[in-house]
Amino acid sequence: MVTGASRGIGAAIALELARRGFLVVCLSRSGDLPGGSVELRQQLYPVACDITVESELAQAFKDASGLPGGLVGLVNSAGQYKAGRSEAFSLPDFEDLFRINAVALFAACRLAYPYLKAAGKGTIVNIGSVFERLGVANNACYCATKAAVGALTRALASEWARDNIAVIDLAPGYVKTGMNESYLERDDVKAYLRRQVPLGRATLPREIAGLTAMLFESDARILTGQTLFADGGHSMAHGNTR
Repeated sequence: MVTGASRGIGAAIALELARRGFLVVCLSRSGDLPGGSVELRQQLYPVACDITVESELAQAFKDASGLPGGLVGLVNSAGQYKAGRSEAFSLPDFEDLFRINAVALFAACRLAYPYLKAAGKGTIVNIGSVFERLGVANNACYCATKAAVGALTRALASEWARDNIAVIDLAPGYVKTGMNESYLERDDVKAYLRRQVPLGRATLPREIAGLTAMLFESDARILTGQTLFADGGHSMAHGNTR
């Protein structure tokens, strides 16, 4: 199961998993399949679901459990981004952001647990962000929600390891999607990425998708609880001196 699967990183992950032979339940509010999925339609099962509504999410898991092979894994990719100066950021906006990025993610993990336990093993990949470890001006609330993703991942990994369930936080840096493409094409932003990120550019959705799929094709238990920063070196570098 992949949440937020109709576009962006979630869509790329759903398509990559389908290409590798997985039957992918694609959750999104619209219920749309990822773009470019025509040749993979038999591998994709779209479900319209608001992940912040627990009853809808529970029904989606129930439906998924009846598909061939049952539920073997979950990718929590759905999320929301809001920025703004902290002194003007409203508490309702912070609560909405936290509800989508952290509370709904926890709900999905909790609902997946009994199915993965019954299967004898499973993998959960939570899509976090490099912002969980950086001090980013005008992003205090978003950073807090992504830090919560890392904390939830570590706690759930510790709790569910006895059930052979791996829980991993995959934390990208800047990823070029349809939502932020115009921003990342700005000359000043490209100059910042060349200067600050050793990779020299934003990450592509297909690169995050390939790494996610690799976690499902291998025994991810040795990585359980870890935050994997897939950020081109952004979080560890003083700057690109080339």
